[in-house]
Amino acid sequence: MKISFGERLLIWFYKCVNAVVPWHRLPKYIGSFNLLALRIELRAENLHDTYPSWEYQGNTKSDQLLDTKDLCVRNSDGKFNDLERPRMGCAGMRFGRNVPRQHTGAPTHEQLMNPNPRIISERLLARKPGTFKQATIVNLLAAAWIQFQVHDWLQHFNSTEQHEIPLPQGDKWPEKPMKIDKTQPDEILGDEDVGYPGYKNQNTHWWDGSQIYGSSEAKTASLRSQCKDGKLKIDLIHGQDFLPRGEDGIPLTGFNTNWWLGLELIHTLFAMEHNSICNHLRSANPDWTSDQLFDTARLINCALMAKIHTVEWTPAILAHPTIQIAMDANWSGIVGEKLGKIFGRISKSETISGIPGSVAEHNDTPFSLTEEFTSVYRLHPLIPDDIAFFNVRSGVHKATLPIQDVAFEKTREPFDSGLTFADVFYSFGINYPGAITIQNTPNFLRDLHLPDGHHLDLGTIDILRDRERGVPRYNQFRRLFHMPPVRSFEALTGGNISLAAELREIYNSDLEMVDLLVGCLCEPLPQGFGFSDTAFRVFILMASRRLKSDRYIATDWKPEVYTHEGLAWVQDNTMKDVLCRHFPELRAPLRNVQNAFAPWEKVGRSKEYAGKETNA
Repeated sequence: MKISFGERLLIWFYKCVNAVVPWHRLPKYIGSFNLLALRIELRAENLHDTYPSWEYQGNTKSDQLLDTKDLCVRNSDGKFNDLERPRMGCAGMRFGRNVPRQHTGAPTHEQLMNPNPRIISERLLARKPGTFKQATIVNLLAAAWIQFQVHDWLQHFNSTEQHEIPLPQGDKWPEKPMKIDKTQPDEILGDEDVGYPGYKNQNTHWWDGSQIYGSSEAKTASLRSQCKDGKLKIDLIHGQDFLPRGEDGIPLTGFNTNWWLGLELIHTLFAMEHNSICNHLRSANPDWTSDQLFDTARLINCALMAKIHTVEWTPAILAHPTIQIAMDANWSGIVGEKLGKIFGRISKSETISGIPGSVAEHNDTPFSLTEEFTSVYRLHPLIPDDIAFFNVRSGVHKATLPIQDVAFEKTREPFDSGLTFADVFYSFGINYPGAITIQNTPNFLRDLHLPDGHHLDLGTIDILRDRERGVPRYNQFRRLFHMPPVRSFEALTGGNISLAAELREIYNSDLEMVDLLVGCLCEPLPQGFGFSDTAFRVFILMASRRLKSDRYIATDWKPEVYTHEGLAWVQDNTMKDVLCRHFPELRAPLRNVQNAFAPWEKVGRSKEYAGKETNA
């Protein structure tokens, strides 16, 4: 990507400013232009393809349109989003990189185990009994939401081969050594792959709701089976809507790995939302076929989820005034949402009028999600140990359940005991998630028993995956993202002497060995931030790229594709609107709440509850 002289000047100016004052300490409007400068530099220098050439993205000769409807609807496998490069971003395509491939080499076994990932899980990641650290700027829905979104974006293939993790003396893990499936590398396609493997994504790379709709046409068809008017299958049980269950007791949906109650809520909500959109489209287009209704409703639902994530979830977990300006600008530009609704687009510029309705652009690099993007979304500390449940009408505390009792096939337990979806949504709205910080990964995830019989420590796996896939360690990662490296363990921990000493011991006094995840969990946070500024650098780049590269958001944001009703549905609705549409009982606790991912107001007798799970 070429940078203009004016852009280079802007980057240079803010580098000088940031040498004295970081972007998050600047006045919010000056800080927002600082973020713009960072994004320009990152787009130019931190997008790297993992294929030998553009030819692997397909072309109009090898991947011809079989039906003209592909011009206006999303395909479940992600093909034909880019009409010139039809395979770009589809299921089965490789993850890209945000750093040059020469910095992503496959490690030796010694490098992979240094320091031992299990020791890091035990000493640096584990949440000690009675030390649950809360994230008080958001509610538990925020934790469920981001896992819901990640399941749309990311899933590597596992190999039949395994890593063997030697366990330190006295370790109580029952299997010695601990065995973890390796990530399956793609076949070698050229010299660039030798020593620097590429990895494929099972899901589509696009922001296309594949966690609801699936990443193959066969999966999508199974979720629509015998449904009319373009709708998804939903079962009515004792007066409540539930997703259909499989034989294993886990709902049938586009992607249901690592299922728990939070996913049950959000998946059900947006399946219901899809069906409501179908009803709305049917009333305006009574002669449409079921396929037309489904395809258009999927477009609308996906765009609504992208908007909610951009202008609601992100400013909730990164509660900084500059972020609110930047995220609103991603969607509506500096013109803003109100003026945009009155005057429409006044410019093709994404800066002025926002990304939706601008022209799709890939910045000289084929679109894909990246290994580094995957790494910074390792947010397992968000999961609490327990969830307190309340009746939404009376506020009466009904039960407090450990997280393992609302996971996998047990997610219906609160409903079987008499709670409604409205009750459970309200409970999530007033419960806190965990803070994304060091020594706060729940032991439920570090001693995880999957329905298929696998026994996993996700803390160990988190460390292992970054190393295995060649993600640079913390200080090198910062350098490659144009940030200064930390100079001491004390600086990394914000002056926490005891933590610095523990890090120094585990990493043998070598700052360069500190893993990316550990560094991000240790570093002091900007005011209002729920996760580190280092991780945020990937977000600056990829948050807008997921929108800007997507034809259905950038180029084809028009009534001919979405319908006038569809565009209005996206622009006029928020997460709060979606919740209240399907569960009107939530209007009371949400009446004074601006952002549905912020802690809700307690109602009735729930104000009397003094447990650690909820907001005061």
